[in-house]
Amino acid sequence: MVRSNSTLKETNLKILIVEDNHSFRQFFKENLHSRFPSIEILEAADGENVLQIVEAESPDLIFMDIQLPGENGLSLTQKIKARYPRIIVVVVTTYDIPEYREAAFRHGANRFIPKDSLDWKEIETVVESLV
Repeated sequence: MVRSNSTLKETNLKILIVEDNHSFRQFFKENLHSRFPSIEILEAADGENVLQIVEAESPDLIFMDIQLPGENGLSLTQKIKARYPRIIVVVVTTYDIPEYREAAFRHGANRFIPKDSLDWKEIETVVESLV
């Protein structure tokens, strides 16, 4: 039996996970799918093709790492928010220091979530807010 969140049952919500760590990306994707089986999840392992994915797929929400091969997540966030201000960008990073948090918001991030204190209730709230 597949669990389903009734508010998301018929949605076309698209989420993009931009994360270079394959294990963490898969963990994150599996947890999102278990909570929201009807959403479409896209993935990017580096900063090189993110803008093309965003343009082609129009995600509603992006979970963005900061340190990426190619272009970094802060620069990508700034470009995405300038072109597509409706897209919600949540920075999810190992680097939970005030300078990174401030930089994330300065570059347009809507939220900042440290990986070491990942709160799935907060993630669920973000996703559910888009429905």
